[in-house]
Amino acid sequence: MNRMTALLFAAVLSFGAALPAQALELIMIEQAGCMWCARWHQEIGVAYDKTPEGKIAPLRRVDLHAPWPQDLSGIRRERLTPTFVLADNGREIGRLRGYPGDEFFWALLDEMLEKRDIKATD
Repeated sequence: MNRMTALLFAAVLSFGAALPAQALELIMIEQAGCMWCARWHQEIGVAYDKTPEGKIAPLRRVDLHAPWPQDLSGIRRERLTPTFVLADNGREIGRLRGYPGDEFFWALLDEMLEKRDIKATD
């Protein structure tokens, strides 16, 4: 490994070590052809990562038909899509089955966040 590559590698490692681990995440279980998943993406998904909730609990999309991620082994699989699971370090805090529309979605997500004593503020 040349000197420049070694320096770059060290910088990447130190930058990654300085970042806090993301404990909270909103897991969206979805599948191709799900009209409610598509509607969520149109109404919420386009801006979710820019919202206070999205910054607190970044979205992680999981395909219902793909192998279940090993780090989610403590979270029960779902058959209904979309399903949203608020998780803290792989431990389920709350679950929302289906997409009830944008107003209800935000209210229900805020309830789940409050279970963890987190308030999303604008």
